[in-house]
Amino acid sequence: MQQSTSLNPTTIAAIATPPGAGGIGIIRISGPESLAVLKQIFTPTSSSCLFTTHTLYHGKVTLPSDGKILDEVMAVYMQAPRTYTREDVVEIHCHGSYLVLQNVLELLLTYNVHLAEPGEFTKRAFLNGRIDLTRAEAVIDILAAKTRKGVDIAQEQLDGALYRRVNAIRMALAGMRARIEVAIDFPDEDIEIIDTESFLQTLEEDVIAPISGLLECADEGRIFREGVSVVIVGRPNVGKSSLLNALLQEERALVTEIPGTTRDSIEEYLDVMGMPVRIIDTAGIRKNTDMVEELGIKRARQLINKADIVFFMVDGSVELEPADRELFATVSDKKVLILANKMDLVSDKEAVFRADFPETIPILPISAKEQQGID
Repeated sequence: MQQSTSLNPTTIAAIATPPGAGGIGIIRISGPESLAVLKQIFTPTSSSCLFTTHTLYHGKVTLPSDGKILDEVMAVYMQAPRTYTREDVVEIHCHGSYLVLQNVLELLLTYNVHLAEPGEFTKRAFLNGRIDLTRAEAVIDILAAKTRKGVDIAQEQLDGALYRRVNAIRMALAGMRARIEVAIDFPDEDIEIIDTESFLQTLEEDVIAPISGLLECADEGRIFREGVSVVIVGRPNVGKSSLLNALLQEERALVTEIPGTTRDSIEEYLDVMGMPVRIIDTAGIRKNTDMVEELGIKRARQLINKADIVFFMVDGSVELEPADRELFATVSDKKVLILANKMDLVSDKEAVFRADFPETIPILPISAKEQQGID
């Protein structure tokens, strides 16, 4: 029998599927005692079960003390090193009830099996040499991706796209280092070991340029991975919540004619051409509020400070108020798009408020209620 290549002497287990009810829930075990523990708690339906690697077997998980059945399951043993962690791995496929999964997991932990820490299976895969660090990070990105584009980028990284680019740079540096060491070790040789011009050209083409390319892609990758934060800011009753509902195509926020209806921030994600956009509806900012609304306004100001982009909304159907100008002054140092809302009530949409704001800041006439100008 081929032995596990694990560097970890302990056996770990955890629920591998997301919380909540479902058809199937999976418990994963990894480590040298995986198969032995499975044999202790699993009673196969077939008497000829040999626990052949990578083969599913039907049976029941039972309490060894009294034979009580915890669940009817499918179990599979996967022998190292042909596993995710390069250790012996067992998966128990239970019914997708959290209580059932928890009962089976608690039983496993009575057999000197340790509860896995978050990310520990992937950590072991990295430590045991199955994946490199770029692929380990890609696994996290796949799990956290909020758009299909984000998943595609993470899948490319998991397939080794980033590793190959980094490895090419590493190999180029290793070759250059070898040439320098030869030149140092044999300084008295008549031949010129290093052609300075050729060496510098190699450095530029094989190291500096590829690194520059990676750095240029880093911000784009971060945006598709983490998304951008957009905060909708404005006085009460200018239509912020109506805009959020229109963008989401659902009644996510309450909309009334009473100022101060939104007292806390409401956050949702939108998929905009593959980019996750975290859009936040904030409490209308005004003076002379009650304590609860004041807390919402304080939180709104904190979110503004952290925002990548600010949608500054004004009521385009009335004259700009001093409160609008005061509020705009607090966000003018951010990337701002001015949204002149309620333009379905205005005839001259082009001239609205243009003289009230800097020429460099765009103004977009919209009607959140009629869903005009928000495509």
